Amino acid sequence: MSGRIPMRPVRLRRAVALAAATVSIVGLVACSTTTGGSPTGGAVPQELAVAVWTPIENLDPHGASAMDNGTQVAAKAIFSALVRTAGKGTFEGVLAESWQANEDATEWTFTLRKDVKFSDGTPVTSADVVASFERLLALKGAMAGNFAGHKAKESGTNKVVITAEDPDPALLGKLITFYVTPAAHQDDDWTKPIGSGPFIVEKFTPGQSLVLTPNPGHWRGKPALNRLELRSIQEMAARMTALKTGEVDMTWAVPDDQLPGLKGNSDLVVEKDSGSGVITMWMNGSEKGLKEAAVRRALWQAVDFATIIKSLFPETGSAANSVVTPNVLGHAPQTPVTYDPAAAKKALDDAGWDYDQTIQMQFSQPQFQQFADAVASDLAKIGVKAEPTQKEAAVFLQDLLALKWDLNIQQLGTAGFDAATNLGRLYTCAAKRTGYCNPELDKLLAQAGSTSDTARRQELYAQANKIIWDDAVGMYPMFVRNLYVRNKSVQGLTVPPDLTPDFSTVRIGTGAS
Repeated sequence: MSGRIPMRPVRLRRAVALAAATVSIVGLVACSTTTGGSPTGGAVPQELAVAVWTPIENLDPHGASAMDNGTQVAAKAIFSALVRTAGKGTFEGVLAESWQANEDATEWTFTLRKDVKFSDGTPVTSADVVASFERLLALKGAMAGNFAGHKAKESGTNKVVITAEDPDPALLGKLITFYVTPAAHQDDDWTKPIGSGPFIVEKFTPGQSLVLTPNPGHWRGKPALNRLELRSIQEMAARMTALKTGEVDMTWAVPDDQLPGLKGNSDLVVEKDSGSGVITMWMNGSEKGLKEAAVRRALWQAVDFATIIKSLFPETGSAANSVVTPNVLGHAPQTPVTYDPAAAKKALDDAGWDYDQTIQMQFSQPQFQQFADAVASDLAKIGVKAEPTQKEAAVFLQDLLALKWDLNIQQLGTAGFDAATNLGRLYTCAAKRTGYCNPELDKLLAQAGSTSDTARRQELYAQANKIIWDDAVGMYPMFVRNLYVRNKSVQGLTVPPDLTPDFSTVRIGTGAS
């Protein structure tokens, strides 16, 4: 989109620019959510403008774009899930007050809170949960693969039973991105959806802006913010300008090269998340020339990722040694792929590589441009042609699902810190995400997803990791820690590990909390 930033009145230059006090990062979570005062004695406007790094194209939490970062950020504000993660392997209730699994984890019973209502005043019931679950399955969207063989049924007005054909001990981790919508509004156009989350949609312009207002009937209490705007500003220079001038109060997924200028600005606070992201470069195994694992490994070997990381991501990047990050159940260190262009060239020659063909490299987020260019440059050194192409988010997703690409660059996280929501969802033959199909891998993932023995699950996922890594389903060069940058007036924000901030606890203040 254009780098031009929509103007709005700069409120007191956030009032904070005139204040000397700073916010303690350690004490952020303990901040009060009441409206603070300005240096002149008046109330500070509780308005937050956020520049999101991926455009919000759709508000449907069940469809094809449900797992897009933009949709997930919006969904967390508008809707409610049954549960949410409280760290690796631990969960806490949102709509669900409690839950219990049977002995083999083929049946899970969730008891709903009785005090939760949708923003239109109707109560959230088991019928809404079941209708939402059935819709998710029927749409066969991004999350449906997590629930193959699952069914949901009502058990009274406040209990839901989810059954699985095979044991599913990882169900809670999968449910943190499943949002409940009213049974009576499953066919809405999703421009102003009804939810039970902390905010209500006031105005939505796809790909540009989502304006939210507080839900006064939210069961955890009305948020302090009176207005929350999520602006889609993909161009990095425009995002940084908006942040520095006070047009927006916060952004994240900021590249390392922006750090010097940001750290020198006393109005801004820079923080890192704990990291669950992996730069993932799938190679389309269904395409001619990329069907052989030896070819895919050779292409991986031809790229000097160590130098690329050191040059472009000195603060936020580290060499990956697994398909998922160390804080995920299922992480298993693999043998690093050593940069050796001569060996890569020989392997390609031996495989009969067609040096006249061009690898089409697709990506969506502009911060991948330099990365993609560096990869293409290294491949060119051994005679391999590669063409990096940035696509609009909607086109990127459409082409991703249709396998209209040779090499796909994206940052993948792992919901619930459990490999079932990553490996188990994306790498099966049925998923049709990578053009790669391996019945042995399918068997391992099915076994890992259906055993309640944590040690055994880790062992099985380690075996799956090794197959994915050794067969070079993709290149997995880098673990990512994301930079969050906010005006110091933004208080009460807990930096999440999954690129989906919770704005319900945020308030705008003028001093330390």
